[in-house]
Amino acid sequence: AVVSGMARGIDTAAHEGALAGGGRTVAVTGCGLGLVYPRENAWLFDRIVQSGGALSEFPVLAPPEAHHFPARNRIISGMCQATVVVEAGLKSGALITAKLALDQGRDVFAVPGPARSPQSAGAHGLIRQGAGLVESAEDILEQLSPCWRPPLGAGAPERGGGAPPDLSPEEASLYAELASYPTHIDVLVERLKLAPGKTAGVLLELEIKGLAKQLPGKYFTRGEQ
Repeated sequence: AVVSGMARGIDTAAHEGALAGGGRTVAVTGCGLGLVYPRENAWLFDRIVQSGGALSEFPVLAPPEAHHFPARNRIISGMCQATVVVEAGLKSGALITAKLALDQGRDVFAVPGPARSPQSAGAHGLIRQGAGLVESAEDILEQLSPCWRPPLGAGAPERGGGAPPDLSPEEASLYAELASYPTHIDVLVERLKLAPGKTAGVLLELEIKGLAKQLPGKYFTRGEQ
């Protein structure tokens, strides 16, 4: 799910991208829900409500006043596992959101831009301070994959079958439990009823063969064959 503020520019693009990809998106508005701001996003507001939701902490007819927007940013960052700053000047409100995300213990990513662009200066500053550099969506997914969970109603992750030949019985059994969705080593230990050390050794053999991939936090997926 993508959470943003439904403002002009990056916010609008973020919501549109989530909708186009068949995902869920949530708008946290800087005015009451009885108003739509900016007005040209009325059509987008209607689609967002059908594919996620809209929320506000302000009275239903509260106007979009300037001080509302920094206040609502703490809700956006607090709802998310990570904040992505796509474009930001040195005094951008996006930097407020990034600071709030750090205060809340969330990850922060930034997309670099042209070196001399004033609208990229804020993102570049975040990267210098340690924010994750984003060149593609995969950069975010790779970092967050241990935290990712399938959407509600998606069912259990597909696994099993298709084990390559010439595997030991333990390797074949463990390979059958791996999926594209990350699985923690403790879960594999429980499923296979193997000692933790033995499970780790078999996983290492599968990694060497390119059949398993380890992610941060001792999570494992099938390798790329």
